[in-house]
Amino acid sequence: MGRIELKGISKFFKEEEVIKNLDLTIRDGSFTVLVGPSGCGKSTTLRMIAGLDEQTKGEIWIDDKCVNGVPPGDRDVAMVFQNYALYPTMNVYDNIEFGLINRKVPKKEREKLIKDIAEIVGLSDYMKKKPEMLSGGQRQRVALARAMVKKPQVFILDEPLSNLDAKLRHQMRTELIQLHERLGTTFVYVTHDQVEAMSMGDEIVIMNKGVIQQAASPMTLYNDPANVFAAQFIGTPAMNILPSQELQLPSAQGKRHDIASFGFRPEHALFQAPAAVEGLRLDGMVLTRESLGAENIYQIQSSLGMFSVKTFLEPLTSDTLVSVTVPYERLYYFNSEGQRLRQLEVRRGEEFSTTKTPELVSVGGGL
Repeated sequence: MGRIELKGISKFFKEEEVIKNLDLTIRDGSFTVLVGPSGCGKSTTLRMIAGLDEQTKGEIWIDDKCVNGVPPGDRDVAMVFQNYALYPTMNVYDNIEFGLINRKVPKKEREKLIKDIAEIVGLSDYMKKKPEMLSGGQRQRVALARAMVKKPQVFILDEPLSNLDAKLRHQMRTELIQLHERLGTTFVYVTHDQVEAMSMGDEIVIMNKGVIQQAASPMTLYNDPANVFAAQFIGTPAMNILPSQELQLPSAQGKRHDIASFGFRPEHALFQAPAAVEGLRLDGMVLTRESLGAENIYQIQSSLGMFSVKTFLEPLTSDTLVSVTVPYERLYYFNSEGQRLRQLEVRRGEEFSTTKTPELVSVGGGL
């Protein structure tokens, strides 16, 4: 079992509060990813779970046991970091075995454990090599194997792929997903890379300035963001957020809602929308074009500001002045504090759907 609960956790460095009254439950057996910009508090949260840093306030529970004050070695947690921390004078076998010797595991049991783990992570042919003879991906596998032989309840991984090149990162992401499925152990993974978060996690926790912005499954975060920060953190390019001042926005009972901005994802904007599509039209000037093979990305300047459009498997348009349609059901509304206003949105088949919003009008480019 590897269920983790953080209850009212706060962390101060001197007088600065870097984690603010954080409550979080990490399910047993889940692959939970903490993601956010540098300095958001994700690594600090990870270190507190591992026992490397002590929280200022609150309680940390692992498998229904409060671990406040419990040393890292007694928390049944294994850690893997971005720098691997391998012993350069030891070969792969000795690096993996070292922790088992310290724990006084019998030799025959050590040998069996190391053999089994080496096969799982694909290191059987490298056991006599030293770290300097290994690639970055192989070194990362050694670090994983060293953690795995402990058979912990929880694996903690702090940006373990950040030192690898793009191709190797992709390969290691796949291997980590397969490893998690094979072990069935709780993985808590920290990254600033949303691609890693979306492709690996079954639960993603978005953090900013020591506060959880949203915790949900990858597709829930993409389709149903709670606020502007979550909406713009997930997705490439980020969700377009534009001011609402020049739009006639929906109202209820004659009162104007507190709508400060609206948003839409670049891939939901249409250059040539079918006549049956009802939506908001935005006119503007194409500033840049990027062709990425199957994808084309445009930066467009309108009277409301600059926004992105993403198309798939379509020829790159050469037009300078364009008209873009965003279907009403693809629009998101936010208040002045950046919080989502779901009750105003048109959504297919959802309980909070409202009637269509004919008050929304076309916005010219003003160029």
